[in-house]
Amino acid sequence: HMNGVWFGNKEASAAHQAQMPRVPDGKYNGLVVSPLRSARLDPPDICMFYGTPGQMIYFINGLQYHRYRRYDFTVTGESACADSWGRALATRQTSLSLPCFAERRYGGVADDELLMACPPDEFLRAIEGMGHLGKNGLRYPFPPYGAVMDPALGMAKSYS
Repeated sequence: HMNGVWFGNKEASAAHQAQMPRVPDGKYNGLVVSPLRSARLDPPDICMFYGTPGQMIYFINGLQYHRYRRYDFTVTGESACADSWGRALATRQTSLSLPCFAERRYGGVADDELLMACPPDEFLRAIEGMGHLGKNGLRYPFPPYGAVMDPALGMAKSYS
């Protein structure tokens, strides 16, 4: 019943439903959620976490450290859970989403947060990659050079 609320006509509402990522019917028996650190799901089908844009790009940089690939993400709009965990479950691909109205209003997601969902092997690869980035002096939070500093020295180390 998104017509008349999120969409101005039945065609737009139907297009929204048709284009939403879906897991094939019968692939999973149910949904179980548990904190990763508890290790109750060993292994989980996907890992999900919220973070700021800076944290998310650092995670992606970690993913790319040993095995570069370009990541493309989708935006469903309302029903953004389909872009994160729905897409990750359906494709086994790391998926980043802009949390929707329901996540923010009913789930308490802050305005500066994004949602990442990924298979466990990619989660571990990103953690390992972030460790290497940190050893190279690239850490989160990113220390700004500031408006009165000459960025040439830092850029020479980071991009040479």
